[in-house]
Amino acid sequence: MTAIPDLKAQKYDRQLRLWAASGQAALENANVCLLNATTTGTEILKNLILPDNAIVDQKDVSSNFFLDTSCIGKSKSLAIVEYLRELNEDVKGHHDERSPEYLIVEEPSFFDQFTMIIATSLSDTLALKLASICEAANTPLFLVKCLGFTGMFRIQAGENTIIETHPENFSDLRLDMPFPAFLEYVKEFDFDKMDSSEHGHVPFLVVLQHYLQVWKAAHDGKLPASYSERNEFKELLKKDMRSYDEENFEEAISHVWRLASTSGVPSELKSILDDPSCENITKDSTNFWIIARAIRDFVQNEGSGLLPLPGKLPDMKADTKGYVRLQQIYRQKAIEDYEAVHSRVQGLLTSVGLLSDAIDSREIEEFCKFASHVKVIRYRRLEQEYLTEPNTTTICQWLEESDPQNNIVHYVIFRAADLFVKEHGSLKGRDEEETVQLLEDCTTNVLTSIGIPNNKAVALTTDRLKPYIINFARYNGAELPNIASLMGGLVAQEVIKIITRQYIPVNNTCIYDGMNATTATYVL
Repeated sequence: MTAIPDLKAQKYDRQLRLWAASGQAALENANVCLLNATTTGTEILKNLILPDNAIVDQKDVSSNFFLDTSCIGKSKSLAIVEYLRELNEDVKGHHDERSPEYLIVEEPSFFDQFTMIIATSLSDTLALKLASICEAANTPLFLVKCLGFTGMFRIQAGENTIIETHPENFSDLRLDMPFPAFLEYVKEFDFDKMDSSEHGHVPFLVVLQHYLQVWKAAHDGKLPASYSERNEFKELLKKDMRSYDEENFEEAISHVWRLASTSGVPSELKSILDDPSCENITKDSTNFWIIARAIRDFVQNEGSGLLPLPGKLPDMKADTKGYVRLQQIYRQKAIEDYEAVHSRVQGLLTSVGLLSDAIDSREIEEFCKFASHVKVIRYRRLEQEYLTEPNTTTICQWLEESDPQNNIVHYVIFRAADLFVKEHGSLKGRDEEETVQLLEDCTTNVLTSIGIPNNKAVALTTDRLKPYIINFARYNGAELPNIASLMGGLVAQEVIKIITRQYIPVNNTCIYDGMNATTATYVL
């Protein structure tokens, strides 16, 4: 009988398919704080605490789908929490009516209880203070802004190491460097003595490897390396097809491209394995770096320059017996490689005074499976971006590009709008011509603060940025529900990636332009 999944598994079936039980557990255990109950903030609310002392008014009701007229006059945070609780009874929500400024300045310890902070429409001054608090506690921080047809978010998350990046294709078939057990299996096939049915059900991996041995025998042991040689190799396969549509041979031909890249350690992974954190393992090293060091030692020893075999095979035309046997051979090799890595992890743990089983075997197995695609992102601190190490040259180059999809212009104007509010008050309800002039001045000041010379800053403001400044003035400080909804989806997606440590999150800024329907990411 087929086991019937429990109610929880049925409820979260789609999520479990995306990030499995480990990712779901990470989400359930997360404690997320949202600062400012804006329309965008409400869209990204999940498990949260809402520090916000604002009162709901008619404008809030017209732009926020989670409020209605009965909420007018009530605490915005309380009203939103009550409505959002109805979406999922498993989520607990609380509100706090103290202002974000009070909590950031007067009670920074308030944020110690959270695993994630999301702040919407926070001034740059408060954002810098909050970023410093989050950095000290190693708490990921999302800073989100949304005005009119534009939105952006910025992530500060320290070092983010990801094992389960979920690559589209992580099959490692070892065509160029077959392991002994697979070669022995290939030798069992006598192609000349097979009838047509048997010939048409030989797994394409066996077909490829058989003919690669034939090729190598005629080419001094070398594989078909060039484009023309690979085409010649394809003709060799075509010549021995028993029929024009023999699927297994067609599959073999379609995978000849894999010979263009040889097995080994990808360059990005090599930089990870050469990282000082991988070299200098201590009792304070994270699981990621301890396993990475074990992988590096495996490559240099048992692996003979190769990573652990993932053991995953693609679907292929083959009879059941042949395919299962092939799976078993690859799986057995993967198990042997995993056991070698696992033994090295245990040795590293004991060498730094930790228990040999301090790292779960499943985590080691996952690392072995995805080793060629693991990722390390070291997020720049907000202080570096704003104060100590702004990417002046790069930002200037981006701004001077004429590509209309280059959304970096909005980054500058968002900062100019923040400076505007700081020096002149709200953007709402002002004369448009006056707002444009003041925003121009603020934009020039932002550019010079980044490190761009004043004459170039003035030229950029009056030429490249002027149309965008006018649009910002016309937004009149308003959030649009559809843009807020889209930004809410984008941010929620990245929050899940950071919490679950799965998939590859943005590094570190994402800007959306609703006028052109374009999204761009920047390392700022």
